[in-house]
Amino acid sequence: MGFIKKNLLKVIEWKDESKDTVAYRFPLPDRYAIMNGSTLVVRESQVALFVYKGEIADVFEPGSYKLATENIPFLSKILALPTAFELPIQAEVYYVNTKQFTGQKWGTQNPIAIRDKDFGAIRLRGYGVYSFRVVDAKAFMKEMLGTNSNYKTSDVAEQLRPMIISAITDTIAESKISLLDLAASYKEFGQNVVNNDNADFAQFGIKLEKLVVENLSLPENVEKALDERSRLGIMEDKVGTYTQLQAAEAMRDAAKNPGGNSFAGLGVGLGVAGTVGQMYRDNLSTTNTPKPKTKTCVKCGAEIPEKAKHCPECGAAQSATCPKCGEVVDKSAKFCPNCGENLKKEIVCPKCGEKLKATAKFCPNCGEKLVK
Repeated sequence: MGFIKKNLLKVIEWKDESKDTVAYRFPLPDRYAIMNGSTLVVRESQVALFVYKGEIADVFEPGSYKLATENIPFLSKILALPTAFELPIQAEVYYVNTKQFTGQKWGTQNPIAIRDKDFGAIRLRGYGVYSFRVVDAKAFMKEMLGTNSNYKTSDVAEQLRPMIISAITDTIAESKISLLDLAASYKEFGQNVVNNDNADFAQFGIKLEKLVVENLSLPENVEKALDERSRLGIMEDKVGTYTQLQAAEAMRDAAKNPGGNSFAGLGVGLGVAGTVGQMYRDNLSTTNTPKPKTKTCVKCGAEIPEKAKHCPECGAAQSATCPKCGEVVDKSAKFCPNCGENLKKEIVCPKCGEKLKATAKFCPNCGEKLVK
């Protein structure tokens, strides 16, 4: 009848010799089939899944299994048929590697825009490594593996890397740590990313074990500004020494020029040294200039220039008009400095009866214009 009896596949096992294979489909040649009596070997850090008719039929933890009706639930139903012993089982076997995959690299392809308390809005780049493992083989197969015969760490990284970058961005924003202090908190920062991101990883059957931040770098112009600021700080009490050094170098250069006017060269050198020294003094005096006076925004609490009429952060007006004499007063003032009117007393809207501040021009409840 054209039926060719298939050979018994005696042992099913996966000897993983790679370092980056996360999942592997066991190959079944046409002349072999899984039959009653076959042995399934699942090594440490492996999980085996039987897929029958497109569905996950069973999951096997590490160990050695004799495939028989006593220990294979879905096999029992198949082998209940009259020709059970000789009937080949058209099932697929997938192995999932549950070891920890280390040294996976992450990095920001595009700068992350964040707001820092010292530098304001800046763009940040970073890179490092992370490690992960599969903790739920069924969820991993359903959400990521699908029908692929081989799944590598690079395939997993395509899905994980955007999630990691998103978690890093959120963690930086929530930490509110200055970028100058962030380098001292890399370890805690990496752990916070792991804690924040594992809920998202769980839906793929994966756990983020560790994340290491190797570097977070500022834009080049910000780094140059930091270097200049540090240099000026170091030279703050050494301007006189620096000037003397420049003068000594000028004298040395003049002595090396026998064909020219040594005294003229010396004068030029001393003049240059004096000019450079004066430049440093000017820079330091500028650095030590008192900061302009500020006040607190009446709405958002941000520090703003003392004479600002509107807050540059939230746009709130910082002044109001006295309802009695028309004097422009600060919104936080309790009394008018011109006529002494109580600015915090309440008035009643003549239309709807809403209680309002004395400085209100319109009723926020009904929109009625208030006559002063």
